[in-house]
Amino acid sequence: MSKKGSSIKEALQSMFATGAILIAFGVSLYLYLFIMGSPVNFEGGNPEGHPLPGNYLAMIYKGGYIVPLLMTCVLLAIIFTFERLITLSRAEGKGRLNKFVRNLQNLMNEGKIDEALAACDKQQGSLANVMKAGLTRYQDLKNDKELEKDQKILSVQKSIEEATALELPMLGKNMVIFSTLASISVLIGLIGTVLGMIRAFGALAQSGAPDALALATGISEALINTAFGITGSTIAIIMYNYFQSKIDGFTFRIDEAGFSLTQNFAASIK
Repeated sequence: MSKKGSSIKEALQSMFATGAILIAFGVSLYLYLFIMGSPVNFEGGNPEGHPLPGNYLAMIYKGGYIVPLLMTCVLLAIIFTFERLITLSRAEGKGRLNKFVRNLQNLMNEGKIDEALAACDKQQGSLANVMKAGLTRYQDLKNDKELEKDQKILSVQKSIEEATALELPMLGKNMVIFSTLASISVLIGLIGTVLGMIRAFGALAQSGAPDALALATGISEALINTAFGITGSTIAIIMYNYFQSKIDGFTFRIDEAGFSLTQNFAASIK
């Protein structure tokens, strides 16, 4: 992948991230106002009153205006989970990476560079792109009589490092969103919890009999926001750790294959 192609992909992914945030918030706000807040979910058709028995949509609506923000966090975690799954699947290529690496090492040991390049074209993905860059430079330098052995080895290493530098940022793109969601989901939920408890204690502080509706609404607001905050944070943490482990695995395989290529090249030249 060229630097220009990498820049275009980064710009597209940034646009995707921005669009996903706006769409997730819009969908969350619509669901909150018109689905959860629909009069049919409440006693007497009044959204300010009690939810119908067993109507969870109305119960969530009673969580207050912090709920759409928390729903946005949950939706974003789900959206970027699918985005990362698709991206990492493409980065892996069309076949199993372990089999591809073994096949590539065998071809290099046998000196079949053209076949190794063909295998990279067939495999595709990040590892194949890096190895193709190294193999292409390998092929160009193998019969070069002007450069010293050390210079040739350094040139192959540089080609692999440059290709790796173009591929790895795309693997880790948008991972910061998961780490951010893991933190802010809990904090936003905590804000909603505090606001709900303020409302509940306000109802208890009235003279005479406590306002039962305000008390119930305040407690609902506190618990619903807590639940949504924990849910969003849990999803984000699990997905972040899962995808980070896969990215680490990609990085290890790229380093391993690049080292093997360099060693093979060093052994093949005089």
